[in-house]
Amino acid sequence: MNIVPLDERTLDPAVALASLDDTAPREPHRLFALKHGDCFAVADAYGDIRGAGDGFFRDDTRVLSEYRLSIGGRATSLLGASLSRDNVLFTANLTNLPIKSLGGRDIPQGAIHIERVRLLWEDRLYERITLSNYSQVHSTVLVSLQFAADFRDMFEVRGSTRAKRGVVQAVETDDHSAVLRYQGLDELVRTSVLSFSQAPDEMLSDRADFHIAITKRSSRTLYIEVGAEVADRPDRERFRAANARARFAMRAKRRHGATLHSSGRVFNDWIERARADVALLTTELETGPYPYAGIPWFSTAFGRDGVISALQMLWLNPGLARGVLSFLAQHQATETSPFSDAEPGKIMHETRKGEMVALAELPFGRYYGGVDTTPLYIHLACAYADRTGDMAFIDGLWGSLCAAAQWIEETSRATGFVTYQRAADSGLSNQGWKDSSDSVFHADGRIPKGPIALVEVQGYVFAAFSGLAKLAKRRGDDERARHWERLAEAMRQRVEDRFWREELGTYALAIDGEDKPCDVRTSNAGHLLYVGLAAPERAKLVADQLLSASFQSGWGIRTLADDAIFFNPMSYHNGSIWPHDTSICTAGLARYGAHDHVVRLTSAMFEAAVHFNMRLPELFCGFTRSPGEAPIAYPVACLPQAWSAGAAFMLLQGCLGLEIDGWKGKISVRRPGLPIGIDKLTIRHLQVGTVTVDITFQRIGDRVVAYLADEHEGLAPLSVLS
Repeated sequence: MNIVPLDERTLDPAVALASLDDTAPREPHRLFALKHGDCFAVADAYGDIRGAGDGFFRDDTRVLSEYRLSIGGRATSLLGASLSRDNVLFTANLTNLPIKSLGGRDIPQGAIHIERVRLLWEDRLYERITLSNYSQVHSTVLVSLQFAADFRDMFEVRGSTRAKRGVVQAVETDDHSAVLRYQGLDELVRTSVLSFSQAPDEMLSDRADFHIAITKRSSRTLYIEVGAEVADRPDRERFRAANARARFAMRAKRRHGATLHSSGRVFNDWIERARADVALLTTELETGPYPYAGIPWFSTAFGRDGVISALQMLWLNPGLARGVLSFLAQHQATETSPFSDAEPGKIMHETRKGEMVALAELPFGRYYGGVDTTPLYIHLACAYADRTGDMAFIDGLWGSLCAAAQWIEETSRATGFVTYQRAADSGLSNQGWKDSSDSVFHADGRIPKGPIALVEVQGYVFAAFSGLAKLAKRRGDDERARHWERLAEAMRQRVEDRFWREELGTYALAIDGEDKPCDVRTSNAGHLLYVGLAAPERAKLVADQLLSASFQSGWGIRTLADDAIFFNPMSYHNGSIWPHDTSICTAGLARYGAHDHVVRLTSAMFEAAVHFNMRLPELFCGFTRSPGEAPIAYPVACLPQAWSAGAAFMLLQGCLGLEIDGWKGKISVRRPGLPIGIDKLTIRHLQVGTVTVDITFQRIGDRVVAYLADEHEGLAPLSVLS
């Protein structure tokens, strides 16, 4: 096979933009995503699927690559499009361009209103198309649905090329349906069936034509379903039942954990949308809830993304962390495989289900090439224990945690650091969260040789060993506790000795395989503040860097200082703004007492979200903020993205200064703040041990105070440090 390897997170922007241009013009360019389980659909504001990166996907395969509506042989005119607040329904409101009826009568523009409503439920796409005639005459119009299924693997959609593919079989049609099939090279037959509520007047292999008679001031409705198999004929009752079940399931997911309500209506909209996005991306697996990374490119379980999303949501909904930990423990590596970068004890980076991974054309069926996932997994387990006091769950996880710790010890034995270097050419060249090919470099632009030790990864290792030592003490294993304490302190000292660059006033990005530091100022150093590794005087210098004009865009923290050789505010990792990265750095600033800056960063991210229709994308461009102008979008960013949605809650936790001690049943608040313009915020149904509480933060003069609604037996008094 002739496979073009992809850096896992990087879709080449030039390729992506060229693909978008192939389908231009598309007005407006916004795309809308729906998801349920292992299916998702991405379409434009018209509800059309036009190829490029959009489509209806099932198990990492595009089962609908084209799906376009036309009226009277012409495209429609867009009035507006939206997602319901719970992310279940997509609605496009359209009207006709000037057309002729099937009888030859002229129908002026705007005479017919077309509403397209769509949802996903249990591997099926449901759509309702309603045409309403607002003219004074009866009309029979031609309604056409153009369709195709290329059955391309997700990696092909993202840019990989293949020397050979399976066979797309001839389309089979009957009175009410069209069956599209693909015989893969893996011998699996993949099917996509389009079913219609009424028989098309003409059915072709790629189009269904309907002659819809609409009397004046009346409406007609067409129902369509797309699934893996023929089902009962679509109708109003099937659509309503699927809608009801989907909305009920989404409400159940959104009820998990505490809820937030503030005095700011627009701020509430942001928090509600972020919560809905986390719920949308969360898939109920056998092991519990797991937040898939993002749509369209990463709608699957990623180790790093799942862990960070769970950390962001931990104070509100610890059940998400429990689900992530259970899944990752179940898929922990037990053997060595260079192809999948697996080693015993290592935690999974990614899992996929498509044809290319089934044929081992790419290693991502179950891939372990993430250098940071294993220590982050341990850190999440320790943080979950501190948040909940759930030692019974930790005891069940203990063997997995020890195996992960052993992998860290083994891999760091040679250099003292956890390093990465891909074991096979098909793997990722860079294996930290900035995993594009140019994201790790020396100050002069040279790409370093491996193995590479990233600065933030060593911070995660420090946090992992520190947390394990405390858990071992609780288990009565003092010997292991002392061992992990020594390892944590040794890592702290090595990072301070080897990564600190006095001339930069921050920590180096990495140390390469030739034992040379990459003297580049990046946001990675801010992650050391998050885990508490940095000495206070150095933490202040790092904070000063992150808060300087070199990093601060006015919307968030750039990934790279603006004087670096590869700085480009339009790049994927070298100068853009990633909300999850900003949230981690902000949590670090809060840990070291920079509370006023935490409030400003939280407020800036909120303002950015407003410009992005209440949804923070995977990333956006790092251009400096100008008065009256909006942040600039990155053209192929995932939206929604789990750790971008979760960023709202990590930012808010830092702003509120709130910590929960599950061991003692205690809530602590240190120097609480509220985002700019918010005077009151209430957290309802916050679980602390066996007690559920409501806590309110209120601005009084120039101070913010926190208080519980009621006293609760078994809960320690609220501790507030002003």
